[in-house]
Amino acid sequence: MLFFLLACFQWWEEEKTNDGVKWKQLEHKGPYFVPLYEPLPDDVQFYYDGKPLKLSLATEEIATFYAKMLDHEYTTKEIFQNNFFNDWRKEMTPQEQEIIKQLDKCDFREIHKYFVDKNEARKALSKEEKQKLKEEADKIQEEYGYCILDGHREKIGNFKIEPPGLFRGRGNHPKMGMLKRRIMPEDVIINCSKDSKIPEPPVGHKWKEVRFDNTVTWLASWTENIQNTLKYIMLNPSSKLKGEKDWQKFEVARRLKDVVHKIRAQYQADWKSKEMKVRQRAVALYFIDKLALRAGNEKEEGETADTVGCCSLRVEHIKLHPELDGQEYVVEFDFLGKDSIRYYNKVSVEKPVFKNLQHFMKNKDPGDDLFDHLSTTALNKHLQKLMDGLTAKVFRTYNASITLQEQLKALTNPDDSVAGKLLSYNRANRAVAILCNHQRSTPKTFEKSMQNLQTKIDAKKEQLEKAQQELEEAEDEFKDKKNAKAEANVQKKKKLLERLKEQLAKLSVQATDKEENKQIALGTSKLNYLDPRISIAWCKKFGVPIEKIFNKTQREKFAWAIDMTDEDFEF
Repeated sequence: MLFFLLACFQWWEEEKTNDGVKWKQLEHKGPYFVPLYEPLPDDVQFYYDGKPLKLSLATEEIATFYAKMLDHEYTTKEIFQNNFFNDWRKEMTPQEQEIIKQLDKCDFREIHKYFVDKNEARKALSKEEKQKLKEEADKIQEEYGYCILDGHREKIGNFKIEPPGLFRGRGNHPKMGMLKRRIMPEDVIINCSKDSKIPEPPVGHKWKEVRFDNTVTWLASWTENIQNTLKYIMLNPSSKLKGEKDWQKFEVARRLKDVVHKIRAQYQADWKSKEMKVRQRAVALYFIDKLALRAGNEKEEGETADTVGCCSLRVEHIKLHPELDGQEYVVEFDFLGKDSIRYYNKVSVEKPVFKNLQHFMKNKDPGDDLFDHLSTTALNKHLQKLMDGLTAKVFRTYNASITLQEQLKALTNPDDSVAGKLLSYNRANRAVAILCNHQRSTPKTFEKSMQNLQTKIDAKKEQLEKAQQELEEAEDEFKDKKNAKAEANVQKKKKLLERLKEQLAKLSVQATDKEENKQIALGTSKLNYLDPRISIAWCKKFGVPIEKIFNKTQREKFAWAIDMTDEDFEF
């Protein structure tokens, strides 16, 4: 473990660049492009106003994107419908535009059924046919899914270019339903080393650009058309380079633990500063620390989604209540955060914070900035002076990890079954997800899966009652006969009863866990904000198999942590 730490520290110090890395050799085959669209069979029809209508190839392809989603709640949302129809019409021929003018007159049901049947047929393939498909996928993985990095063969993460489709977004994203265009080689920038064999683009195409930048960790990049953001093909999370970057991230958060009390004391003192920018910075930092709010980055002009973070809050996003629900100095937050996920919270704050907020809001309109003397850049520059490597995001990682560790200590009962301990773990993780506002919509299969689980619970209860009755009968028989056979039968019935009790308890825990998790996304915090060593140490201390917490892909990502963590680890 000490050797690993020293090696990582030496690597970080010697190779530090703008992205924290500096490789010497990078060679790969480039990204894998999804096959071009195959037209629908002639007997699968699109109908407009009750009449079949043959669509041009480009128009038909976009129609299939919508048809595939007919059973999803997205297609019931007006924003999704409007965005889809507007973008779809732009791709139609002039003749199609003359005919197709209303979405509610479009009938995609036959196309939808075609893809449902196709999916069912895929599930019904024979074992041999499925094996053949797997071999074809493995062949693609072998060709495109690996690179050579400084002489080592490393796995690539997402080596496939995203297929075209309809943008979904999270929450009530204003761009949901818009057309995600097909990415072509001409859109893609390739990154590799000068002395490597440059990947060849598909026949008849060329790359947008070839770069030789050894200070970044991406192999290819392109700009997606919905939000005009860069997308990357990166190394697999299990790669050595990624593991080292993860380790660095959590070590910076651990270092914050040693100075956080001083930082808190300073921003509390700054609440009384004579300088407005210092007071605003201190209040914003209090919220970032206490509520794990994102700092919020300045958006480009024309950005449609009205999302904000702490530094970009407007007056309209908060309400002040001197007293509410029996608490004093309550701030009521209501705004759209990252990915248009609503953040709504009512928090009792320190009196100086409340008074400062009243002052910041004075003589301002609802659309005015709350922190008009502060920017994310200025805040992070200030944090760098307090601790090397400190940014607003580090507070989020620190508070998430500390919360998990404290919750696990409070909730874990060493005498619980593994199922009981897992429920405690998920509850601790849930506390972090709530802190970080990691919400999700209730899955559309939730009610059905809960019904199936309840059916299993009811059946198990019946088995338990029957086993209890059989045990009583066996005990009565033993009282009468007093022989070894009757005694063995009693022991057998007792073991069955205990096994059924354990199974029922496990199912009941699953039902509780599923209900509590239905609107909380646990994966985001577990993969990005929680130091994996906390979870691994907990597993080792309480005898919980690590695979119960991390799946195979996650165990590969956190292999560095599994190897170096013992049960006494403290964040």
